[in-house]
Amino acid sequence: MTDGNTTDALTRLEQEGEIAADYLEGLLDIADLDGDIDMDVEGDRASVSIVGESSSRDLNKLVGREGEVLEALQELTRLAVHRETGDRSRLMLDIAGFRAHKRTELTDLGVKAVEEVKESGRPVKLKAMTPFERKVVHDAVAAAGLRSESEGEEPERRVVVLPA
Repeated sequence: MTDGNTTDALTRLEQEGEIAADYLEGLLDIADLDGDIDMDVEGDRASVSIVGESSSRDLNKLVGREGEVLEALQELTRLAVHRETGDRSRLMLDIAGFRAHKRTELTDLGVKAVEEVKESGRPVKLKAMTPFERKVVHDAVAAAGLRSESEGEEPERRVVVLPA
């Protein structure tokens, strides 16, 4: 990528984050919830987080059980960005640190699966996961020097960690 293309891509991702932030601020107002919105660009996607006081349990309502509400809000936010820009968004939404915490847990799971594969020499199949969860595990496995692949159909798609 040339510097011009990099700058254009960064500007586009920042615009996605701003559109998403406006949409989410409106949502928080409608729901009468307190939260601050942080925007960033991580790699090749916009990242938006809703953060609140550590004592605030209200934002957990926007996360839902196992992050189900968070996933739905992320899709709605991506649609809002698409409506404004005409482009498909890969925006990542985090609420109350749920995804950051989940990323740590999943990285640990990937590392444990790698250790098990190295000890046994056999593939290890993990439980069914969302696309976000699978991506984090694939990254952890690759960082540990092994290979992994996804198998199955949604919603039962899972990561399989393979021997070297």
